[in-house]
Amino acid sequence: MEFISKYKRYIESVLWVLIIVFAVQVFNSVNAPIKFNEVKNERYLKVIDKLKDIRNAQIAYKSVIDTAQYTLIQKRDSSYMKYDRVYRIDMLQEVVVIDTLGFASVKDSLFGSSDRYKSMAEVPIDGVDQMFAIKADVIDKNGYNVPVFEVRVSKDAILFDQNKDLLKQEKALKSVDGVNGPDLVLGSMSEVSTNGNWPTTYDAIARN
Repeated sequence: MEFISKYKRYIESVLWVLIIVFAVQVFNSVNAPIKFNEVKNERYLKVIDKLKDIRNAQIAYKSVIDTAQYTLIQKRDSSYMKYDRVYRIDMLQEVVVIDTLGFASVKDSLFGSSDRYKSMAEVPIDGVDQMFAIKADVIDKNGYNVPVFEVRVSKDAILFDQNKDLLKQEKALKSVDGVNGPDLVLGSMSEVSTNGNWPTTYDAIARN
């Protein structure tokens, strides 16, 4: 008892330090996943926006988008009178006339006045100096030659500076409302697809 009385204040100080340490650890254990998810969602949205640009460019034209053009056309109904040799009278003929109005740059149609297409292949995360892994090929699908493409970037690159344990859990994720697997992927090299492996909740938030 005399020992406890003598060192009471010291013991209380140590206990308070331990309480504070444990409180910080509890706070971090709760707060760390929240902050991780905030950073993850913000970065995924940036990457998905880029992947959508790549998808639009792939669908629009498989060439240099600076010079490629769309043909702008207008369809209209028309009619004229034509002499019918069988009935020996003029008869009304109906036709569809297709007018060529001009040409529009694929680049302008997809990106407007923005020059973001110039950095389209770059992963849009600060601190990451990396390009998307892009593949393209032609595969046989039921006797038809079909062009396919795939764009991929690893979660390791997107979340390179985040908690490693939480990153490991994210890479092993299997969920209907999450991005499953170790990568964000657009398209497929084995299937005819222009879809990404992210849930539609990201599409609702990301820039269309």
